Amino acid sequence: MIVGLGNPGREYEDTRHNAGFWFLDTVARKYGADFKPDKKFFGDAGRCRIGGDEVWLLKPMTWMNLSGQAVQALARFYKIELENILVVHDELDLPAGTVRLKQGGGHGGHNGLRDIISKMGGNNFYRARIGIGHPGDKSRVTGHVLNKVTTDDRIDIERAIDALLVVLPMVVEGEQQKAMNHLHTK
Repeated sequence: MIVGLGNPGREYEDTRHNAGFWFLDTVARKYGADFKPDKKFFGDAGRCRIGGDEVWLLKPMTWMNLSGQAVQALARFYKIELENILVVHDELDLPAGTVRLKQGGGHGGHNGLRDIISKMGGNNFYRARIGIGHPGDKSRVTGHVLNKVTTDDRIDIERAIDALLVVLPMVVEGEQQKAMNHLHTK
C-alpha cells in the first residue's frame, strides 16, 4: 500500500502539505489507477500494478492529523503488514527538491505520521520524505505548509516526486536499500 498524505479540499490542493497527494496523482497517471472515494477507507482509494505487484493507493480524506484512521482501515481490511506500507509525506527538515526514503523512526512533529503510528500500533512502515524546506522560524511553519507553494518550490518538489517515481518499482519489489542508494547518492 502506498499512502500519500495531504489535506482534502480545493483550498489545500496547491499547498506544500499536499506533496503526498501530488506524488500519488503522479503514480496514478503513470500506472493507470483511478481514485474513487471509499467511505469504509475514509479516503480516495485506487489500485494499480507496479511491476508484477498489485498496489493499493490511498489518499486519506480525514485531514492530516487523522490520517491513521484511513491507513488502519485499508490495512486491516486487506491484511497489509506495516512493513508493506509506504507513506509519502512533506518534510520540513529537507530542502525543497530533496527526497529521502527510510523505514521506521519517530513522527518528527508531523501530525499525519503521529496519527498513523498511534493507530497502527507501530512505526515500522516505510516513509518517503519529500522536502518542502523550512521557513526559518517555527512561528511561520503553519503558513509555510498550508499556503500556496511558490513556483520555484513547486518545480523543486516535482523534481523530487520524479526521482521517487524512478525508484518506486524497487520499493514495491522489496529492494528498499537499492532505492535508498539511488536516491541518497548524487
